[in-house]
Amino acid sequence: MSRQRDLEDLSDDDALFEELEKDDDLVMASIREQRLKEIQEEFSRRETIQTHGSLAEIDNEKELMDTTVKEKYMVAHFYHPDFRRCKIMDKHLAELARDYKDTRFVKISVDNAPFLVEKLQVRVLPCVIGWVDGYIKTKIVGFDELGNTDDFSTNRLAMQFISAGVIRRKDSTATHVKKSIFQSGGGDSDEDDD
Repeated sequence: MSRQRDLEDLSDDDALFEELEKDDDLVMASIREQRLKEIQEEFSRRETIQTHGSLAEIDNEKELMDTTVKEKYMVAHFYHPDFRRCKIMDKHLAELARDYKDTRFVKISVDNAPFLVEKLQVRVLPCVIGWVDGYIKTKIVGFDELGNTDDFSTNRLAMQFISAGVIRRKDSTATHVKKSIFQSGGGDSDEDDD
């Protein structure tokens, strides 16, 4: 009789171990699934960091069209490597790319984009086009809109993009108003002549 009882205990133990292994498998599968999701999110975040925050060169017009459709905010500079003003524009766009990471900044040589040059009527260089959700919102041709001078400020270019909605204005909460120790909290006091 004790042998039969040992067999029952053994089968109960086996069933218990089997049940525990099933639970462990479900828990491990859940943990594995959660970890895979976290890894994919991190990969996506790193990919965004690599593509945003700098002025990237695009080699062909198909890649430019795909990127334009994929990105919410995008600025593309159509340039020629031998044009001095294109190099000036690159310097300003690289600075804006570092400051406005929500917007993707790219450049493409007009030699690599003959179809887009014709379709977008790029006639004067540098030509910078800004898109929002795949729709053109602004087109800056040459330096005419930037004061027609080579030493325009990056802020002037930024304001063109901000007014078109291609880049979003930085938070104004970072600005601090300096107050004199003599000012009252209300600011409407007429006791300024002391």
